[in-house]
Amino acid sequence: MKIAIVTDAWSPQINGVVTTLKKTIAGLTLLGHRVAVFNPCAFTTIPMPGYPEIPLSWLPGKKLARMLDDFDADAIHISTEGPLGHAARKYCLKRGFKFTTAYHTRFPEYLRLRLPVPLTWSYAFMRRFHKSASCTMVATSSLENELLARGFTNLKRWNRGVDIDLYRPRRKSYLNGSRPAAVYLGRVAIEKNIRAFLDLDIRASKYVIGDGPAMNQLKSQYPDTHFIGYKTGSDLAIHLASADVMVFPSLTDTFGLVLLESMACGVPVAAYPVSGPKDIIENGINGWVDDDLAYAVKKALTISPQKCRSSAEKYSWTNATKQFASNLVPVNSNRKLRLSFHDSSAEIAPT
Repeated sequence: MKIAIVTDAWSPQINGVVTTLKKTIAGLTLLGHRVAVFNPCAFTTIPMPGYPEIPLSWLPGKKLARMLDDFDADAIHISTEGPLGHAARKYCLKRGFKFTTAYHTRFPEYLRLRLPVPLTWSYAFMRRFHKSASCTMVATSSLENELLARGFTNLKRWNRGVDIDLYRPRRKSYLNGSRPAAVYLGRVAIEKNIRAFLDLDIRASKYVIGDGPAMNQLKSQYPDTHFIGYKTGSDLAIHLASADVMVFPSLTDTFGLVLLESMACGVPVAAYPVSGPKDIIENGINGWVDDDLAYAVKKALTISPQKCRSSAEKYSWTNATKQFASNLVPVNSNRKLRLSFHDSSAEIAPT
């Protein structure tokens, strides 16, 4: 089938949304589907205020409509709530097309950290965006429950995976400071609560892998921390596998792919008991969650790499992609979606 995916998040951005989409698109292609990605690269863009490395498409509606008409998709998935996402939603509603969405990012909380906007207002905005979708895909059961409590409807699960061939245990030779080595991996930004990691009173060398708008300020304020910058591919996997613990201080992530990537490298994770970490981390098995992050680090350091690796091996991008495909809906009553799974073939008819 022909699947249109509309996303405001795409390369050269490095984040969990982009990684998830690329892995899913690769999996869909292997299953025999034709996928077109409509992203900011095809449009005039402006820098996002306060986050200039993120481009926002400027008035994309007419051009996006022409592109979607030309592609003539069997199913349309809107991945993000930015300018392209809103333009795609408008396109579908105008034509009476059904579509699906995903809840990747806690924009209400991110916005609240920067501006005095009440969460009730921004969540009302998000509910309005998603309520027209046939379903909204969410990554974890705790996020599903939170959104249901806030009035969201038609939620379906879409799990995540990890590349266990790329992310695997290796020699701990790429982080040269004293041991143990505690690593933060992700965007260097206020919404990631990174200061909770940097301020920890722990006997460990601290490393930050990533970049973002708070990078320069934090480098000057925390001179004893090693700021490595962005790493990708095997270079990232090598550095991550060199850590003794990965510290995940975020309170607002909806999942956190870096949790699985760390575990696959045999590196336990220390985190707060919030949505995302508490769905993935089992205390004493692949990490530790606790309201006291320093205590979580201490306990995580006692966990064997083999247990971490085994827990990550349960997460498959193939299964996650099949789940995504099964959540899609035909754009109208004239379409049927053929799901060409390797072990079976199924059709989804309009409901």
